[in-house]
Amino acid sequence: MTYSLTQGAVQRIMNGEDIRNPVLQILGLKKITASQGNVQDRYRLLLSDGLCQASSAMLATQLNGMAESGQLEINTIIQMDKYLCNQVNNDRRVIIMLQVSVLNPGSVVGGKIGDPVNYQPGMNSNLQGQQIGTTPNPQGQIKSSIPPKPQGFLGKGGPAQPPQMPAFYGNKGTSGVAGGAGGASTGPIGAVFEIDSLTPYQNRWTIKARVTKKSGIRTWSNSRGEGKLFSIDLIDQSGEIRATAFNQECDKFYEMIEANKVYYISKAALKTANKAYTTIKNDYEMTFNHDTQLVPCNEAAADIPQMQHDFVPINGLAQISKDSLVDIIGVCKHAADTSTIVTKTTNKELTKRELTLVDDTNTEVRLTLWGDEAEKFNPTGNAIVAVKGARVSDFGGVSLSALMSSTTTINPDISEAHRLRGWWDSVGNTVQTSSLTGAGGMGGGGPVNWKTFLDVQLENLGHGNAPDWFTVKACVVFFRKENSLYQACPTEQCNKKVIDSGDGTYRCEKCGKDFNSFKWRMILSMNLADFTESTWATCFSDGGEALLGVSAQELGDMKVNDEDGFNRVFEAAMFKPQILKMRVKTDTYNDETRLKTVCVAVSPVNWKEYNKKLVEDIHKLAAL
Repeated sequence: MTYSLTQGAVQRIMNGEDIRNPVLQILGLKKITASQGNVQDRYRLLLSDGLCQASSAMLATQLNGMAESGQLEINTIIQMDKYLCNQVNNDRRVIIMLQVSVLNPGSVVGGKIGDPVNYQPGMNSNLQGQQIGTTPNPQGQIKSSIPPKPQGFLGKGGPAQPPQMPAFYGNKGTSGVAGGAGGASTGPIGAVFEIDSLTPYQNRWTIKARVTKKSGIRTWSNSRGEGKLFSIDLIDQSGEIRATAFNQECDKFYEMIEANKVYYISKAALKTANKAYTTIKNDYEMTFNHDTQLVPCNEAAADIPQMQHDFVPINGLAQISKDSLVDIIGVCKHAADTSTIVTKTTNKELTKRELTLVDDTNTEVRLTLWGDEAEKFNPTGNAIVAVKGARVSDFGGVSLSALMSSTTTINPDISEAHRLRGWWDSVGNTVQTSSLTGAGGMGGGGPVNWKTFLDVQLENLGHGNAPDWFTVKACVVFFRKENSLYQACPTEQCNKKVIDSGDGTYRCEKCGKDFNSFKWRMILSMNLADFTESTWATCFSDGGEALLGVSAQELGDMKVNDEDGFNRVFEAAMFKPQILKMRVKTDTYNDETRLKTVCVAVSPVNWKEYNKKLVEDIHKLAAL
């Protein structure tokens, strides 16, 4: 059988030329075990074009599976669809294989094609990279003729430059230094690459991208020193990437960069992205260094898109794990006034504002804005709020928080916002909604996930990776009153238990301070029952105050001064039907795993709305 190799390709690639989709043969494959500084094994290959062979070829780590599965066995004929040839010192180049197609397995080829010699820098060649039919044979001879060398290329006509071809091939466009493909443009500081074609294996590239978000300057101080940084999110037609500038580069670039402007950027470092802190859909992130170049794009840039979102419907947040980052959009149904808190770690004062967002799933959730965004938000007019990279919390049910890395847009000019505005103006402002946060909506219409305590047992709720939420109509049949209260730190945001010093002061170890007073906090342990089963649950101050009808401070004063009144409060709260929103999740303590049930919100039964729910349930059952 005859096979085709791109003869002369190895030598020309190693000499710095660019060959489109060269067809080569694998003559050797060696695994390089990961060292302490590398997290993945690498594979080194011996590649041949039938005339010349080179051992300085490395497989990109994302292709390790091809080597491990045996697809790249010895004698296999491949086509390099995408590759780079990087110069690592003055006389040595390394081929990085980024995308490979197997044309003929080694077991079918059955042997080495030709009699290739080792590549040496400075070798001369009269081959033009033609693909020529060849047949493996024991003597290693190539059974085909090579076309004569054309005049003008290392021939009698004198040296001539070979045609310029892209160094980086595939579906992604590049240009400039790396050649040109498909009419790609060249920027003022080099070849323009698309963002999703960038990899750490490249050393010459430029992107043309829009800044969709620019963070403020943040500082840090730890045992290794102190510093500052800011980050930007960049987008082009192909994708997104985050870039960060530290210390000197922070000072250099911060004033130069403006949000929503387009820039040419080159010579930044690329590394694997930390997905825990970003929703940017890119495996890599960019770091500016002293070589980084940034030039404003002054020509029209209508081809560069605005911010990209991957919105999650609000009713889908209940299935998303705590601390996940999501893109969310909704109508601001209610906006609270701004308030201030003191951070637990830095003792700095922060401004916050809580919004209630609702969408056309008839579900609402609480979103917290911080800092300048909280202060600048206009609470009137039921604005459409879109947040990219909000963090999911299980505080008070399911809630969201806009981080410093999040991007919040008010009334964005996108199709999802226009659709929500039409829904809100037509029916949304009057529709009955359920809330994922706190007690909102539990009296009317009810949350979608109604369960009985028997349902919770039969469906094994709480045993997954994320907590499960459900709503139940139940009553308290027993309280453990003896440990229902504790003395807590009097500061607004710290609820840590204080230590009585015995001299009239109370010590908060978390805040590291002594106080002359404390505040009472509830932590109720109670047995709940519905018509099917009973369960033990915990309820904290907000829910406990709604359940008992008194504040934690009033209950604490009764415990000290009026024991009979203290007992009457608990007796009055028992056997009274309530609508309870519950959170259930397995918890492991001292190697013992148990199901932990927490009551996160309490509201009285709206019998009219609850009866409507029962009628709907009957109709559903009758339709079965």
